[in-house]
Amino acid sequence: MKEEDKLSPWQNKLHEIIYEADTPMGKLFDIILFILIIFSIILIMLESVKSIDQEYHRVLLILEWVITIFFTIEYIARIICIKKPSKYIFSFYGIIDFLSTIPLYLSYIFAGSQVLLAVRAFRLLRVFRILKLVQFLGEASQLKNALKASRAKITVFLFAVLIVAVMMGTLMYMVEGDEAGFTSIPTSIYWTIVTLTTVGYGDIAPITPSGQFIATIIMLLGYGIIAVPTGIVTAEFGRQTRDKTGNLSPGKYIHVNTQACPSCTKEGHRDDATHCYNCGTVLNEE
Repeated sequence: MKEEDKLSPWQNKLHEIIYEADTPMGKLFDIILFILIIFSIILIMLESVKSIDQEYHRVLLILEWVITIFFTIEYIARIICIKKPSKYIFSFYGIIDFLSTIPLYLSYIFAGSQVLLAVRAFRLLRVFRILKLVQFLGEASQLKNALKASRAKITVFLFAVLIVAVMMGTLMYMVEGDEAGFTSIPTSIYWTIVTLTTVGYGDIAPITPSGQFIATIIMLLGYGIIAVPTGIVTAEFGRQTRDKTGNLSPGKYIHVNTQACPSCTKEGHRDDATHCYNCGTVLNEE
């Protein structure tokens, strides 16, 4: 690695505090950040209540500015303590952090834009780091792969369900008609989908014996429809636990930590990893 590509000691320390939650300072930073996000969202909620806003508008505004300044400093700090700032700036969290910081500044240009501060709720996703749920990222990765592998089957299944809904909806329109609320085929299809998914709003109901018989069949189909996607994903998830030889390895997962790469900001590295799995950068520079 070139000398100019290395982070200075203070940048490494800042990176450790901001991007990692396995150290005492990292945990403290994340907890403070989490509390401020919650507090900021509460302020936005209170500001939307007209009676509260009229009486405490100045106080709410001052508190929101304090939090916004903190988030601005945090955003800048996240940029300066990594080797490739663009990796963070254009990442999911980078975009969310930016969008959650600028609305109050924009409010002086475009009235009412401070409401966009509610986007900070997305930053609560970092709660998974604070609660140490990252130890389940290995299993979460398996679930993601299972869903990805199942998408073709699930797509075909949903298409088949749509065909059934159209057919049954059209049939119910012919059997029931306007008197029962089936005023059009789209309305009948809506009722069929609501019935298939077992939601049953009750705004439309069949009144003829034939319609009630068809509705009974649709209701029974609904239970089967719920079970099919679950079975597809479960089967794929089971395959994810097999190793390359085809032997089932229950409970054999790769546990990862919160360490973030100082170059590309990727998280989820193995505890014994010395280099980033994404870009190959050394993780622990002395």
